[in-house]
Amino acid sequence: MKAGEDARGARGEGPRKLGLCVLCGLPAAGKSTFARALSHQLRLERGWAAGVVAYDDVMPDAFLEKAGARPLPSQWKLLRQELLKYLEYFLLAVINGCQMATPPNRTEAMWEDFITCLKEQDLISSAAPEAQSCYLLTKTALFRPLFLILDDNFYYQSMRYEVYQLARKYSLGFCQLFLDCSLETCLQRNGQRPRPLPAETIHLMGRKIEEPNPEKNAWEHNSLTIQSPACASEPSPELTDLLLAALENPVKYVEDNVEQKETDRTICSTNILHQADQALRRIVSQAMKEAKDEQVLPYNLKLLAEELNKLKAELLEDLREGNRKYLCVQQTIDISDVISFFHYEKDNIVRKYFSKQH
Repeated sequence: MKAGEDARGARGEGPRKLGLCVLCGLPAAGKSTFARALSHQLRLERGWAAGVVAYDDVMPDAFLEKAGARPLPSQWKLLRQELLKYLEYFLLAVINGCQMATPPNRTEAMWEDFITCLKEQDLISSAAPEAQSCYLLTKTALFRPLFLILDDNFYYQSMRYEVYQLARKYSLGFCQLFLDCSLETCLQRNGQRPRPLPAETIHLMGRKIEEPNPEKNAWEHNSLTIQSPACASEPSPELTDLLLAALENPVKYVEDNVEQKETDRTICSTNILHQADQALRRIVSQAMKEAKDEQVLPYNLKLLAEELNKLKAELLEDLREGNRKYLCVQQTIDISDVISFFHYEKDNIVRKYFSKQH
């Protein structure tokens, strides 16, 4: 029996219980200590699967080492979005009960740290023997309710809303925990760290931080403010109730996103096929635009479109079936190989129709 069938059988007829918990607050507010304690408590007392994704641990240090300073805000934003994409790949594997694919475009150091993070928390085991670009999920990740705790400052609401959108996309539970710690205490703790942040950075974040506001934003209704350092004690019943409510009442799925959900399932098992389809569509569209600009006759435009779409369909079918009629016989196919081959064949076809104009 396949892993996906095992997972579905274990879940029964009910939906899989998955949740995302955003942990936010100032630097040195005690978030990482609290996240580890909460994860341990969920595993020990609830029997859930739990994982902590600490952004400071997963974000690459390359920028720091190269420039001697923190990345620009625009660079951080791109890295945060990339990390969310990694989380999405993991969630897709859990939801579909399949192996976790490797994103084609990734920051290698950050991806490796993300993989290490999941392995250390018994959520993935190793690379699949038959495909080094895929990873096997553990029984813990597949068969138990799962909460991922995202540990970062998340000082802007927009940062947290991106996580909420991910929860909404896949009907996951969602909640927020805000660690309320005085600026003075954070500065004091920061000064005791091996690699402290500049005090001005914490002052600036203290002025900018946007606390959860459930009264104003409906999407933030599952939020709880926890006083620090009191947060180091046992999680309160109020916190446990919040987590349970989030799991039992996942964010409502947007019905008009059915096609996108089917596409995302494809990414899980046939990631290269999905990427190739999107890339080839763009190439065909661009080729047709260039043909129109060259004033190719309407009848010839129709023939050109038919030839290009036939080539695209045959190439994707070849990729899907693994026949390697068009692509060279090799164990792994990179998306760049597919695009390069298609460009070569496309140019040969287009050249015929352009020559007819002269």
